[in-house]
Amino acid sequence: MHTQYELPLFPLNLTLLPGGVIALKIFEVRYLDLMKRCLKEDLPFGVVALTGGLDINQPGNREAQFHSHGTLAKIIEFEAIQPALYFIRCVGTQRFKLDNPELRAMGLWYATIQEVEPDPLQTIPAELQRVANQLQHQIKIAEKNGIRPDQLPFAEPYFLNDCGWVANRWCDLLNLSSHEKNVLMMQDNPRLRLDLIAEILVEFGIISDTRIQLRSATRVNESWNT
Repeated sequence: MHTQYELPLFPLNLTLLPGGVIALKIFEVRYLDLMKRCLKEDLPFGVVALTGGLDINQPGNREAQFHSHGTLAKIIEFEAIQPALYFIRCVGTQRFKLDNPELRAMGLWYATIQEVEPDPLQTIPAELQRVANQLQHQIKIAEKNGIRPDQLPFAEPYFLNDCGWVANRWCDLLNLSSHEKNVLMMQDNPRLRLDLIAEILVEFGIISDTRIQLRSATRVNESWNT
């Protein structure tokens, strides 16, 4: 049975995927209080990508609108730079579907959320091994350039033999819209998600492997518009 409960939301202009890491500077009172509570009680909050409006309480601003799916975020690093300025790093843990979002006191969004089952482990098939190899190559380049693991947009350990993990990490790295990333994130079959990533990598010229069979542009576009 899927777990369902109420959760505070943090709308952002980005998509967080399971295993991905984001760094945030927190300065609004509503989110300062939320981060303190999450840290004290070891609670997650929900990161959802904005689709319209602004999550800023000012006259004339359209009310925030966001995707119907998001990801639970767990704080893994916290620093109070000043009394009213926090630096946090958080990691995405589990996907969820949200229902009935509601703006409450202090300007915080809440919603009833239903957790989505984690990706099942699926070994990278031979025809997509090039996708995992290229990701490993990018990680090695980052290491050679002095980029520490805690500076990458995803957390260790690295599961380079798993379809879902490799697909999600390419989502972290590629310059895709939040809508495209959300479509990929909510693809239930991690192998199909990796297929879509492979197509994007070929299109971007990042890999060129004749074993990767591209689908028609129409079918790919249909995926983005679901």
